[in-house]
Amino acid sequence: MELSSSFRFRSQIPISPINHPLKIQLPFSTTKLKTTRNRTTSLTVSAKKKTPIEGVSDELNAIASYNLDFAYTRRRVRAAFAEVQQKLDHCLFKNAPAGIRTEEWYERNSRGLEIFCKSWMPASGVPIKASVFFCHGYGDTCTFFFEGIARRIAASGYGVYAMDYPGFGLSEGLHGYIPNFDNLVDDVIEHYTKIKARPEVRRLPRFILGQSMGGAVTLKVHLKEPNNWDGVMLVAPMCKIADEVLPPDAVMKVLTCLSKVMPKAKLFPNQDLAELAFREPSKRKLAVYNVICYDDNPRLKTGMELIRATKEIESQVKKVSAPLLIMHGAEDKVTDPLVSQFLYENASSKDKTLKLYEGGYHCILEGETDDRIFAVHDDIVSWLDLRVKS
Repeated sequence: MELSSSFRFRSQIPISPINHPLKIQLPFSTTKLKTTRNRTTSLTVSAKKKTPIEGVSDELNAIASYNLDFAYTRRRVRAAFAEVQQKLDHCLFKNAPAGIRTEEWYERNSRGLEIFCKSWMPASGVPIKASVFFCHGYGDTCTFFFEGIARRIAASGYGVYAMDYPGFGLSEGLHGYIPNFDNLVDDVIEHYTKIKARPEVRRLPRFILGQSMGGAVTLKVHLKEPNNWDGVMLVAPMCKIADEVLPPDAVMKVLTCLSKVMPKAKLFPNQDLAELAFREPSKRKLAVYNVICYDDNPRLKTGMELIRATKEIESQVKKVSAPLLIMHGAEDKVTDPLVSQFLYENASSKDKTLKLYEGGYHCILEGETDDRIFAVHDDIVSWLDLRVKS
């Protein structure tokens, strides 16, 4: 199948409509502090004000409003909300399997960054069938909804491992900042290579699971080490951005230049994706309790790196060769299921499966009805079980 304009990809950094190729509509307020004759010497950009969370104390709301740029603040906020999160009215928390052994730790990587790591292992005495390594989505963390997902997979006999990327969740780094997507991918490879050498999983099959932007991370990991994985699982993967969705070339040049001058500035066009991501309104309301997620405007360099990464993946889909499971909500408006179809048809994998969930939105792992969520999780476990046995 050839690329065509019919393929539309709505990334997690949607581009706002632009009426003139040289006029960028900035979705935030700016104030010039001092202007000389020909240039502005400084610029203040106001961050998005957080809406108070209903049902929690003023003290917790004050903590939730902390500046999350630095890891130590994100860690304090997460600690303050840990008990509240576990009591949320969501099937991932209410019906979490018992007896799962968990471990949390920090590990400094070769770039000197302290990375948050977590594992979920089957109950004591249950044999481990294989290891599953998770790559989370843009702005997210492995410590909120994924907690319940990981417990369900672990309860089926799998060792589950996850990490927060630098700049996300509880790992060190400026919040929401991806200065180089390839470095992020290398961080994932470095950490998971260490985990794969652990005695409990060293001789077992290993699978990698990526959600949304984590799908792009997963594909890049696989492309960099194509023979190191027994299977690749993608949930609503971010793997292509169609040309008609991108800004005009002139605007892209402006954004590219700005990303070099002020790479950390939160200037990339964005919109609220909660209604597009969660089909169930009751679960959509719970997303605000993911208090350490990055939900401000994407930083300029981050936006440019995501575009660059997806273009590279698009040009290399034929090199995807591992056993492949692609899962996508058929009504996803954040990442287009047609692009998953394109990946499925063009990957060279001999063992590949595409599952489209009728009516499903972007967050099929956590934002659908309880029955649908459990069905998606069961599909993951069933796919794993077949490949572990074969």
